[in-house]
Amino acid sequence: MKHFRHAVAICSAIFLGTALQAQMGPPMGMGVASSGPTEVGVMTVAETQVPYAVTLPGRAVATEQTDIRPRVSGMISEIAYVPGQAVAVGDLLFRIDAASYEAALASAEATLSSAQAALAAAQRTVDRYDQLGDVVTSSDRDTATTALMQATATVKSAEAALQTAQLNLDWTEVRSPIAGVVDLPQVSVGALVTANQTDALTTVTQSDPIYVDVAESAARIARVRDQIDSGSLTPDAGLTATLALESGTAYDKIGQLVSPGLSVSTSTGAVDFRFEFDNSDHRIMPGQFLRVDIVIAHQTAFLVPQRAGTRQSDGSLTVFIAENGIAKQVTLTTKGSYQNAWIVTSGLGDGDQVILDGLTSLRDGAEVTTVPVTIDAAGVVQDVTPAAGN
Repeated sequence: MKHFRHAVAICSAIFLGTALQAQMGPPMGMGVASSGPTEVGVMTVAETQVPYAVTLPGRAVATEQTDIRPRVSGMISEIAYVPGQAVAVGDLLFRIDAASYEAALASAEATLSSAQAALAAAQRTVDRYDQLGDVVTSSDRDTATTALMQATATVKSAEAALQTAQLNLDWTEVRSPIAGVVDLPQVSVGALVTANQTDALTTVTQSDPIYVDVAESAARIARVRDQIDSGSLTPDAGLTATLALESGTAYDKIGQLVSPGLSVSTSTGAVDFRFEFDNSDHRIMPGQFLRVDIVIAHQTAFLVPQRAGTRQSDGSLTVFIAENGIAKQVTLTTKGSYQNAWIVTSGLGDGDQVILDGLTSLRDGAEVTTVPVTIDAAGVVQDVTPAAGN
């Protein structure tokens, strides 16, 4: 019986081991095939010229903006424009009652006529004395000469008074000194205004083209200059800028630098710059806040889509490349980003195949098969469509 129980126990152990092995699968080296290489999407990279740009907050400023104030006193008799319309230089905006100024002009004209008559009489006296020669005493001659000089001065004074009266009459018509769009009137017909008053009658604004002012840190400007001096950056011939509106919409015009900064603010440590943009559709309004992207220079680098990179625990950035059917993890040196890509200055070479797709559970040294892919502006990976005939 004892031997029988041992035999039963041995048979049971063999049966349980066989069943467990069947559940776990065959042991390694028993002729079962492995899963094979992982299919991955790759993009071939090459060195290119990458714009070096900074993004700064900016504020729109009118090219010209003028407060319209009266130069003479009186009552507003007419508002001669439509608010919001474009006006040219010299267009009539307001008319001030001119009756008193017309009277003043007529009085100045009469005064000038009287002075001119007195001048003519004094001139005739001097001419007659000159003809009489020694018959006229020197005292009479001096008196006549003095009277002529006084009459001449009186005429000049009357001419100046006439000119002033004419200017005052002209100024009763308040005209635009610049071309632009005119704002709502701040007075109504019948309102009394005074010469050079503090309150403006309205405002004329020229916003095409329009300026955009930005301020950049003097410290960052110095760092960029150091990179240019070292040769890592190549400066552009002229600074250009693009805009993003407050809604996030990109503005389709390119701005040009018109006023470089010449001094550093003692309070902010920043340098002010001004760019000019076409604004023919008047989409940008003075005072509007904008995001300004300024291309300062170019640098030679690789552009690697951000989705391909992984940040390690030490902060380093790594990607996988496909090399001879093997996935190889490499560490990159970057200098910021451009659009949806990292700007890579070392860690890659021309022709390297960066793995963009199939990264899940991918490990360094894994076997891979590659499929060419591209990535669109939204960061979506798509297979490369073969050329016709291939």
